[in-house]
Amino acid sequence: MNYRAIRAIYLFEMARTWRTLLQSIVSPVVSTSLYFVVFGAAIGSRISEVEGVSYGTFIVPGLVMLSVLTQSIANASFGIYFPKFVGTIYEILSAPISYFEIVLGYVGAAATKSIILGLIILATAGLFVPLHILHPIWMLTFLVLTAVTFSLFGFIIGIWADGFEKLQMIPMLVVTPLTFLGGSFYSVNMLPPAWHTVALLNPVVYLISGFRWSFYEIADVSVSVSIGMTLAFLVMCLAIIWWIFRTGYRLKN
Repeated sequence: MNYRAIRAIYLFEMARTWRTLLQSIVSPVVSTSLYFVVFGAAIGSRISEVEGVSYGTFIVPGLVMLSVLTQSIANASFGIYFPKFVGTIYEILSAPISYFEIVLGYVGAAATKSIILGLIILATAGLFVPLHILHPIWMLTFLVLTAVTFSLFGFIIGIWADGFEKLQMIPMLVVTPLTFLGGSFYSVNMLPPAWHTVALLNPVVYLISGFRWSFYEIADVSVSVSIGMTLAFLVMCLAIIWWIFRTGYRLKN
């Protein structure tokens, strides 16, 4: 294992975060705070409780997941796309470092940024509503699993994209709608039976449900199913990345 190479990639990506602190950390935190203000004031005044939890408190796990998902994809996709854009990817591919180590450096940095951001947003939420985390270990487990899984997904998008437009297309047109429709601001059990069935086809539902369970022990689906779906998506992303490096798809041409 070439730890020096992994450390170099990891530290380079982390340094980019500190150089763009306003965009990487401050902007997502401010945006999430606005969600608390708007939804807490506008909707929270009309919906007092959801499954025994105040509405403002209920949406905290969903808002954290919303930020972690989008930032994991954005960090990882841009991290690998930029070397492709400027041509330095060939220096990385020709260096004495394995494909696994390349992925570990880029994905590790992207996941670390997202986890830090998620914890900051969680601390910020405590300024607006009282928080009770019944299972902190499971909360961290879901947070890390989600950050790593969607960083891998973002890594795939960064390799697939051949322009900045494509880099934003899937996160904006697919991931963000799925997140908003995945129970971030409501329980899918509140939906009519037909729409409830449709909602269960959304993989984000399982992530948010498991994460919310770690806070309040309320969930739309079984916790074991949530973990299983997350791990299945993680394995699928790993398989796709293995195929990309094996075939050189959009890396060696």
